[in-house]
Amino acid sequence: MNALQRITLDPNTMGGKPCIRGLRVTVGSIVGLLAAGRSVDEILDAYPFLEHEDINEALAYAAWRVEETEVPIAK
Repeated sequence: MNALQRITLDPNTMGGKPCIRGLRVTVGSIVGLLAAGRSVDEILDAYPFLEHEDINEALAYAAWRVEETEVPIAK
């Protein structure tokens, strides 16, 4: 996967959830809005500080995470 430049993980921002460019907007919020039927333009109107590429990277990150396999570490 290409490196994502706009997705940040900081334990001091939104409890460490993946966010857009360090802002208090989570990837989950963006994906949830899209799943609820909101268009990209509606999201950008509601969050004028976001950019179209932020939405694209949120989707790319979510898709990557869904495909990732977690393997338990034996104790």
